[in-house]
Amino acid sequence: MNSACSRSRTLQAVGALSLAAATALLMTGCGQSSDSASSAATSEAAKVVPQKQTATPSATAKLTEDQQERKEVLDATKVTFDDAATTATGEVAGGKLVDLDLEGVDDDDNQSPSPTATGSPTGSPSPTGSPSPTGTSSPSASPGADGPVWAAEVAEKDGTVHTVRINAVDGKVIEARVDADQDADDKKQTADRLAQATQTPQQAAKVATEKKKGTVTSVSLEDNDGNGVIWQVDVVGSDWKKTTFDVDAKNDTIVREETDED
Repeated sequence: MNSACSRSRTLQAVGALSLAAATALLMTGCGQSSDSASSAATSEAAKVVPQKQTATPSATAKLTEDQQERKEVLDATKVTFDDAATTATGEVAGGKLVDLDLEGVDDDDNQSPSPTATGSPTGSPSPTGSPSPTGTSSPSASPGADGPVWAAEVAEKDGTVHTVRINAVDGKVIEARVDADQDADDKKQTADRLAQATQTPQQAAKVATEKKKGTVTSVSLEDNDGNGVIWQVDVVGSDWKKTTFDVDAKNDTIVREETDED
């Protein structure tokens, strides 16, 4: 009797322990499943909900008036300085580039020659007193109806200068003519400067853009205060600021650099 009772109590105890272990295992499994499900749900939610983006202020809002004008002209320009230079010199037999300027970019200091008063660039006379297409007599700094224009001066061997204007969007020549305002002294001065310039404007432009990454908007052959000649190169950077480089036309050395902060 005692042995039977003892065996019965032992079996009851073992059964109770097994039940407790099974219950604990079940609870642990449920907890892990719940945690895994919660983690998976959180992960999926992260994929659906986009990360909060920090808004950056518009770069245009910070531009000065001059910078905005440069941006408008350059955004519309498709023809590079190099291509415009090649087209311009091709219009004059044996011609050499003296000046190339993208109209509308800082024209206050470097205004290119305008067409003669006897007619428009296409040769059609303009009616007297008729308003201009923009309704104002002064040139606009922004691209015109036909887009921006490259204005070039190309000289013959004797210094005779031709003005060549090129559409900066499609590269077509708008106008090519001999400047009427030059005399013998002007021609001699131009010829003398070209004779001193052993480096091309393209080489000077390369030197300038290696110093500052950007777009060449103007190259001009100038006297260096009696110390030879320089190529004056304007480069507009990604910040729309203009930097002017004076590059020695004999050895490609930068002798002056100035950035316009406006």
